[in-house]
Amino acid sequence: MSKFTVAFAGNPNTGKSTLFNLLTGLRQHTGNWAGKTVITAEGEFTHNGHTYKAVDLPGTYSLYSNSADEEAARDYIIFKQPDVTLVVLDATSLERNLNLALQVLEITGRAVVCINLIDEARRLGIGIDLKAIAERLGVPVVAISARNEIGIGPLLDQLERVATGAVAAQPLRITYSEEIERGIAELTPLVERTVGSRYPARWIALRLLDGDDSLLAALKDHMERKPITGSKEALGHGITACH
Repeated sequence: MSKFTVAFAGNPNTGKSTLFNLLTGLRQHTGNWAGKTVITAEGEFTHNGHTYKAVDLPGTYSLYSNSADEEAARDYIIFKQPDVTLVVLDATSLERNLNLALQVLEITGRAVVCINLIDEARRLGIGIDLKAIAERLGVPVVAISARNEIGIGPLLDQLERVATGAVAAQPLRITYSEEIERGIAELTPLVERTVGSRYPARWIALRLLDGDDSLLAALKDHMERKPITGSKEALGHGITACH
């Protein structure tokens, strides 16, 4: 029996924890993220002979460094590298929720987008073209209602496809302004030399351009050796050169 890890990501009030509780039932426990006062919940569920460790990330609006919740969610996706990141969106507020989904896809293509509250959207007369969204995002997209247990089977099937590698995602790559893209192109090789190929170099370069010092600190904590002590200065020079 294979065992995979699924991280549940989403804005607050999207029904993410409702879905987590539905799938894991009583097979869950809570604790704290290392070094943080942020609560974490973990559980387990099975599907088609596979066992999944479910990790309910803190509800966040982004993966930037605006709060301990955002840093905890960001660090888990980058450093723990779950087999699947399940991004839960509110069907009645897709435009706002997609911001987080796009940030996740910049870090990993091993993702499934789950549009929750689909029954509420239909009640409000909101139509959602799942096929068009999936084609645009480049990852599987499923509509569900966790509260009413609608669409759970198809969701689990898509999780399995991504976890087992049966689907090769081609996540949407956002193109920024010419100046930012030039900065990313200059920084990315330096990031790769500093942290290796294990971490998402393009996304790290983008965050460094934004002056995200907490990401540098997190990278330093998770490196097997300590090259960033000297490399932080080099990365800083790279950022300055980009401007």
